[in-house]
Amino acid sequence: MQQTEISIAGCRTLVRRGGTGAPLLWLHGEHGGGWGTTLQRLAQRFDVIAPDLPGFGHSDTPAWFDNIHDLAFFTLELLEALDLRAASLVGSSLGGWVAAEAAVRDRSRLARLALLNPMGIHVKGLAATDPFLATPEEIVAANFHNAAQPMDAADLDQQLKNRHAFARMAWAPRLHDPHLEKWLHRLRLPTLILSGAEDRVVPPANGAAYAAAIPGARHQVIPACAHLAEMDAPDAVCAALEPFLEPDPRRPSGRSGESVSPIKEAAP
Repeated sequence: MQQTEISIAGCRTLVRRGGTGAPLLWLHGEHGGGWGTTLQRLAQRFDVIAPDLPGFGHSDTPAWFDNIHDLAFFTLELLEALDLRAASLVGSSLGGWVAAEAAVRDRSRLARLALLNPMGIHVKGLAATDPFLATPEEIVAANFHNAAQPMDAADLDQQLKNRHAFARMAWAPRLHDPHLEKWLHRLRLPTLILSGAEDRVVPPANGAAYAAAIPGARHQVIPACAHLAEMDAPDAVCAALEPFLEPDPRRPSGRSGESVSPIKEAAP
């Protein structure tokens, strides 16, 4: 894995990249980015690109950083800046929400979409843990099947920065965009929704609602897994993602200069 800094829409952005193969853009969740077991394994089969989103981690907090739509357009700008074609877009939690918002707007550079315990839509009457009001013990229990498992270590300044950015994106309305669900029908590309069976932040019923709103989407529940699926159950997550994300051999993919077949629009 190599780390570089690039400027996207005037935002100094840290990008981690490793592996070879078809491009896979990974969008982290509200706890920030990194390069853990799941990305290490995916990098054995894919060209994994994992930025720190604006406002998070080692990336800048630009003046234009106001709402979830800004992160969606940032994602599209990043795909264009790196000239990724027929890329897989994978997002976890908040990152899954960002991925869905981006793909709804423009899927021309995407081949597949995978969302892990995605925030972004609201299911009425669904009991869930509020990450802004929960105690530290409740947060750990909601994020991990094994509550004794520690979260990634990060310095206090980093944690506070990530939490502040998360609040700006998801405080009100809480954890969702009331306008997203009505446009999910635009995601006419292969889509996989993964839900942790024990996720208390975004329960599996939320993932089922996502899949129901996206034409042809598949919903898969991972047992013995809570909200931070990529940390809680990396083997199960990779076992689900790897066969789904393998590129169609009939459609070359990659960066600028390679022959890339256009993505055909499905009939409305």
